[in-house]
Amino acid sequence: MAESTSTPASGARTPDGGAAAQSAAWAGPGLSRRDVMLTLAGVMLGMFLAALDQTIVGTAMPRIIGDLGGFDRYTWVTTAYIVASTSVVLLIGRLSDIYGRKWLFITCFAIFLCGSALSGISQSMNQLIISRAVQGIGAGGIMGLSFTTMADLFPPAERGKYQGLIAAMFGISSVIGPALGGFLTDSLSWHWVFFVNIPIGIPVVLGFLRFFPKPKKAEGAGKVDYVGAVLMVLALVPLLLGLSWGGVQYPWSSAQVLGALGFGTVMAALFVMVELRIANPILPFQLFQDRIVAISMLAIFLTGFAMFGAVIFMPLYFQGVLGLSATSSGGFTVPMSLGIVSGATLSGQLLSRAGGHYRIQGVIGLAIMAVGAGLLTTLSADTTRGAAITYAVILGFGLGTSFPTYTIAVQNVVNFKYMGVATSATQFFRSVGGSLGLALLGAFMVSQFSSGFAASLPPAAREALPPAQIEKLSHNPNALVSGQGQAQLKQAYSKLGENSQVAYDATIAGMRSSLAGAISNVFKIGFAVVLIALVATLFLKEIPLAKSSGPGAHGGEPKGNAPPAAAGQ
Repeated sequence: MAESTSTPASGARTPDGGAAAQSAAWAGPGLSRRDVMLTLAGVMLGMFLAALDQTIVGTAMPRIIGDLGGFDRYTWVTTAYIVASTSVVLLIGRLSDIYGRKWLFITCFAIFLCGSALSGISQSMNQLIISRAVQGIGAGGIMGLSFTTMADLFPPAERGKYQGLIAAMFGISSVIGPALGGFLTDSLSWHWVFFVNIPIGIPVVLGFLRFFPKPKKAEGAGKVDYVGAVLMVLALVPLLLGLSWGGVQYPWSSAQVLGALGFGTVMAALFVMVELRIANPILPFQLFQDRIVAISMLAIFLTGFAMFGAVIFMPLYFQGVLGLSATSSGGFTVPMSLGIVSGATLSGQLLSRAGGHYRIQGVIGLAIMAVGAGLLTTLSADTTRGAAITYAVILGFGLGTSFPTYTIAVQNVVNFKYMGVATSATQFFRSVGGSLGLALLGAFMVSQFSSGFAASLPPAAREALPPAQIEKLSHNPNALVSGQGQAQLKQAYSKLGENSQVAYDATIAGMRSSLAGAISNVFKIGFAVVLIALVATLFLKEIPLAKSSGPGAHGGEPKGNAPPAAAGQ
């Protein structure tokens, strides 16, 4: 991938100006216009591929759990993907600072395509979760490297427009993904939501091999912190497992939950200790001494926590509560995706054309997102489709505005030799927030559904159904999304004779009401989290965006940004 070799310009805090400087920066340091545009096109295709696999799975998930079972692991098909991508994103960012982007891109693509094939042939929920983790490793590298490459090619003052294009690819995949996932699920099978990546991905890999410039080793980037990378994985995975298990698969006081949380906490403490003491940490904690970096990372973490509630639970609401097919559910999630892409595109353009007021844009965007999340807390079995879609669009638009805002704020103040790890850190904290959100919100949703279903089950159903089947229904609303599940429930009620249909209808109505209530309560938590992010953004300091790119453009490091041991490198 392209490496920057521009002549030094003024620092990010006192950027130089002039149309000539902006034009030179846009042309790409050390690259022809053709190379810049080919690199940009490849990055956009890569982002499209990785983002498509996040969105295409959502509408297929109800059918997947209907086929493979495992409602208690509903969110882990997505969580495994995110945990895996989160675990590698900082390491990939650090490697890219040292060795460049090109071969890391190609390797990540190969891993992603292997994971896609394995996911498509999965025969159990556990196999699918493991295969999705393989996909996530590749996708994490693709997404992190995509945003970092924008910092190689374009200066902060121009970067918003092009990061808006990257966000637009995410948005386009968000529009296509749910509808395509529903269509493939209904027309072929859910397996094809994974197989479809292969014919898209192979041409992208060939394009990278043919057109991308050879990488150049960055000077002064230091060595790779493999110990920190291992400790981070050993901390993150057990913590997320413990949070996902608690109150769903095991009691919170069980040895499994307490053991996972305890081990993860110890590993997290060791990770922090190691990172504070070594010369080249995978995550330089000195970055957070700058208030802009610290507040931006906090806001990214919190919006990531809230964001996956809408992306993952809205298809379940459309199918399980409103009774839509997977195809129709995908169509109804398209407006929310359009809200995300329009918000991201508009935000990126405003950052480049209206003076780079990222604090103001962040506040406005999060306020809109909070309104959407607040409206989604009113969801019920009686909510109309139009109202649900409108609420989701509002939340999506506010969410989209945050995508380029905080990333550009961070890139504007970090030293160029840490650009890869700093940009990857923005993806890392969004993914960690999303992973924790899915784990906690998923466990909370299952708990809320189970308690609501137990309270709504009619007496006739309790007499007709064996306790084991009641327990199964309380943890898997399969009858709401699967014709086979509905047939099994009707068969169980057949012994009631003429009252069987009444009991069946009452049970389905209770399940829908319980699921709607559970999803509504999920959004109440999301609403509170967005409000915290909004308050934090009020304290974000604005610094003019630099108008040149490359190592010299970020000559002034934020306070404490470089680790002491690395200062002489």
